Amino acid sequence: MSHGPLQLVHAPQYPEVRQLVLEVYREVYTALEDAAFHDADRFAERADNYARLDGWSAVIGRDSDDEVTGYAFGASLPARSRWWNSAAEPLPADFTTEDGRRTFAVFEVMVREPWRGTGEAARIHERLLRDRPEQRATLLVDASHTAVRERYEQWGYRAIGDQQPFEDAPVYTMMIRQLRTV
Repeated sequence: MSHGPLQLVHAPQYPEVRQLVLEVYREVYTALEDAAFHDADRFAERADNYARLDGWSAVIGRDSDDEVTGYAFGASLPARSRWWNSAAEPLPADFTTEDGRRTFAVFEVMVREPWRGTGEAARIHERLLRDRPEQRATLLVDASHTAVRERYEQWGYRAIGDQQPFEDAPVYTMMIRQLRTV
C-alpha cells in the first residue's frame, strides 16, 4: 500500500469531514461499542465540541487509491483549560497554566486496520503538528496500551503521569512533546 495525499482541515471545514471522522471511529472502535465511554454517539458529541475550540485542525490520510487511511485532530488548549485537572498526581501550576497558545492537544490519532504498522499514523500525526504555533503538544494514551505509549515515545513524547478524565473513562497516561523552545 502506498501513501497518498494528506488533507489538512480547519474548523470551518469540520462539517464537511464530520461523517468521515465518525465512520472511521465506528470502524476502529466496533469491538468496544458496548463500553459507554467509547460509544459512537458520545464520541460524536466530544468531536463536535473539540471542533469548536480555537486552533482546531485535522489531517485526513489517504492512500494512493484515495481511500481514507485514518486521521488525527486536535486544538489549542484554551486559557483555564481543565485538561490537567484529572491528574492522579497534581502537576506544578507553571506547567498546567494554559493561555490558549501554549499547548496543542492531540485528541485523536486513528488509523484503519489495513494501514496499521505502515507508518501511516506517524505520517498523519507529524503533518498535524508540522505548522503548529504552540510550544508543546500533549495527548492521552490508554495506560493499558503500552505498545501505543512506546510508539508515542518514539515520536518524541514523554509520560508525565496518569489521569482519568471521566468516571467511566479508562485511566490514561498523559504525554507531552516539545514543539519549539520559547
